[in-house]
Amino acid sequence: MSRARTAPPSRLRSPLGRARGLGSAKEGVEHWIAQRITAVALVPLALWFVAAMIGVVGADYDTMQDWVGRPLPAIVLVLLLIATFYHAALGLQVVIEDYVHGELARIGCVVVVRLVCVALAIAGIVAVLSLALGVAD
Repeated sequence: MSRARTAPPSRLRSPLGRARGLGSAKEGVEHWIAQRITAVALVPLALWFVAAMIGVVGADYDTMQDWVGRPLPAIVLVLLLIATFYHAALGLQVVIEDYVHGELARIGCVVVVRLVCVALAIAGIVAVLSLALGVAD
């Protein structure tokens, strides 16, 4: 007959012993990977943006509208906006989780940051699309 091994009472276990077997929350690694992916994506996107802006310094509105109206610049600008604001939301969430005390305040701040980042990304995308489609005249 095999006898099942019972765990010692929790008061006799060390903090490490109590934590073992609980596993991770399973979200920290995904958050970390998403932040690294957006950071890597932002490097070429930001370099392209800086080079493109240097190339159009002093251009008038019609020239900019023609430039944004081409498919490649419009697509890359939208990707830049998405990556920038997603990366910003991820980074600000980490800061909030580290420095805002109180569960309700922390959740509220994260929700506000996410909403602001989504709103700014949508506003930027609408601006790019309205320029690209000639709606902004």
